Amino acid sequence: MVADASEEAGTTGPSRRRVTAAMASGLVGAVYAAGTPTASAAERSRGSGGRSDPAHHDVLFVSAHPDDEAGNLSTFGLWRERRGLRTGVVTITRGEGGGNAVGPEEGAPLGMLREGEERSATALAGIENIFYLDKPDFWYTLSAPLTERIWHERDTLERMVRLFRMATPHTVVTMDPRPFNQHGGHQMSARLAIEAYFLAGDERAFPEQMTCEGLRPWHPRRLLSQNHGFSGLLGPEAPEERRTDPDTGLPVVGVWSGHISREHGKSWAQVERDAARMYRSQGWSAMPPEVPTDPGKLGSDWFSVLAEKGRAVRAPVRGQGELRPVYAEFRAWTRRVGLPWLANNAQPEYPAPPSTTVPEVDAAPVLNGIEGDGEYPGPRLRLRHWEGDEATDTDCSATAKMSRHGDDLFVLVTVTDDREGTRLDKEDAKRHWRTDSVEIALDPRGDGDDTSVTFKTGIFPFTAPDGGPAAERDADNRQGPAEKTAPGMRVAAAVGEPYRGYTVEVKIPLGELPAAADPERFAANILVYDSDTQDKTGQTRLAWSPFGSAQADPYVWGTARLEGYTPPPGRPTVPADAEIPTEAARSEDSPASVAQARRTGIPVAGGPRPCGPR
Repeated sequence: MVADASEEAGTTGPSRRRVTAAMASGLVGAVYAAGTPTASAAERSRGSGGRSDPAHHDVLFVSAHPDDEAGNLSTFGLWRERRGLRTGVVTITRGEGGGNAVGPEEGAPLGMLREGEERSATALAGIENIFYLDKPDFWYTLSAPLTERIWHERDTLERMVRLFRMATPHTVVTMDPRPFNQHGGHQMSARLAIEAYFLAGDERAFPEQMTCEGLRPWHPRRLLSQNHGFSGLLGPEAPEERRTDPDTGLPVVGVWSGHISREHGKSWAQVERDAARMYRSQGWSAMPPEVPTDPGKLGSDWFSVLAEKGRAVRAPVRGQGELRPVYAEFRAWTRRVGLPWLANNAQPEYPAPPSTTVPEVDAAPVLNGIEGDGEYPGPRLRLRHWEGDEATDTDCSATAKMSRHGDDLFVLVTVTDDREGTRLDKEDAKRHWRTDSVEIALDPRGDGDDTSVTFKTGIFPFTAPDGGPAAERDADNRQGPAEKTAPGMRVAAAVGEPYRGYTVEVKIPLGELPAAADPERFAANILVYDSDTQDKTGQTRLAWSPFGSAQADPYVWGTARLEGYTPPPGRPTVPADAEIPTEAARSEDSPASVAQARRTGIPVAGGPRPCGPR
């Protein structure tokens, strides 16, 4: 658990108590509002922070990564065209930790590539400015606290408050802060936006921004968060009905995507699809190019109304019983910031995870991709559909078996597959979900709250041009090529000829795990990623324990009891500290960001303005 910013010795700026006080002062009852924000004439003509001010934006959307705004571009474009509202985007990272379907770039070079994609895509909605905060994007995690630590939460909050005070938005739109089945970066960007929304108007928050930088407190009027729970409601009539989120109890507003754009001569849903296909590095160019022309088949963007007229919208608080640590932490945050109803029903009804026993064998299995006699005497585990397209057994199906010899775990995964995905070069054997692959996730103590304390390996059964298997580690305690991050691991594969699928066989020394394996609580998940294309995109995902973010949520993983196992003496029971990549692209190295700073007067990366009189 990361300490609150107020507990850090020698820091300045708002304490959590001040955040709570600023927010609680606005709790005055729910106000239902229509889906389209408006700005008063006085606001839009004011000399400082008004329409004549190049820094001013009527709407700010706050997110974690390039492409997070993609699903709302129809709304932002419509607001601009119909209401003259100028939207800006605050993107905390440049997505350096994501996959790349178009080339070998990763880290900072990938971040710069994704900035270009984001600027091109959002331009179709009339968005001119994207404010990057230069925080690192690392691997996919569900943990907001872990993200908070890597982003240096207090510094990020200070930059965001500064942006709100300089851009003077009347409406702030952000992501959903709730924790289940959602990227920790999305959660954290929403938390920071919510806190900054209230702190921007509090002169006690980051006072040096006023005394040194010459800024003034700013009170945005409206706060919205994305709500994906109504996506099944189609047609133009759907947003006309007053709706309430069944979990939080907050009012929900919708903006229909089927309105025709005068500028583009097509529906805003189609403009949004054209824009989404520009995020090529994320494989989005594989989306169908056309959306339905039938208005009844077009959906809306939905938003929960968190605050109206600068004041938090109230809703009944419904407590849950015993909470797992991730959800207890979220509930504590909602109480600190004065919005406890956001935690209503936040923890889902987790199904009972599967369980199995990993038998001990007298002789180590021969690693050849073939099940030999007596090598895997335990049960055959069936992998079931988890995400993506439903598939027939001949299209994609899989089973797994496990055994143990001494201090080594052996896993055999047999995959039936009708079409081979992209053969990646061995040097590009990373981000395994881009093509046909197997993932093995192991929680040695069986009590992890996120994957930073686990071992996860992605295994490619084949590589280019005609190479054998390759393995990596991703989104776990230590990442990178297996030969460096798990040197004792060995992999074999047998690929059908003609291609009808493959078998992967793996030896994983238990000593490679972040901590000693607890034989009674040892947890695992085994997943298969199926790609039927050559564009580095996947279609179907299977898992032994398929629920939520099955690859990233250790709460989902099944128990795999290690029969007869005792770890060697002296092996630590506390997981080693995780190695997390923190390379981030920098705005000062981006010509577009530098030019934007000159044009708007808002410093790159939301950094401070020089001290002195204005």
